[in-house]
Amino acid sequence: MRKGLALLLLGVLAACASSGKAGVRAGDVAPTWSDPLVGGARFSFASLKGSPIYLNFFASWCPPCNVETPWIERFSKEYASRGLHVIGIDEEENASTARAFAEKYHLTYPVVVDADTLENLYRINGLPVHVFIRRDGTIYENIAGEMSQAEIESAIKAIL
Repeated sequence: MRKGLALLLLGVLAACASSGKAGVRAGDVAPTWSDPLVGGARFSFASLKGSPIYLNFFASWCPPCNVETPWIERFSKEYASRGLHVIGIDEEENASTARAFAEKYHLTYPVVVDADTLENLYRINGLPVHVFIRRDGTIYENIAGEMSQAEIESAIKAIL
């Protein structure tokens, strides 16, 4: 009984320790990375230094992701003149699936095919995830779950 209780306590402590590393938080400096785009070229996060950035983690099978994508495309175009860079990040799908999704929604912003690099850096544990990054490279918000059109636009305006 004591041994079982001790193991349970160790398990709880381990869970608490790992929950302390639950991805990037507001105020953190956004990690740098490089991953392939749907076309095969590599995309470097460092190339956006000094710009407001919206990372949208999605998958084609995710219903909320499909709802949000047309709004995100519209905001990408609408706020580009103010320096906004939107990057779509397809999680756990191959390049051809990511390309089909981008074509379906006529996406004009880059779409990265994540090879677990970003999933691990940002500790993605569900979709969609929205990461809004200020011009100084710090995280404004990291939101897991569906957002409304107004919530997305409000967060974009906050980082411009």
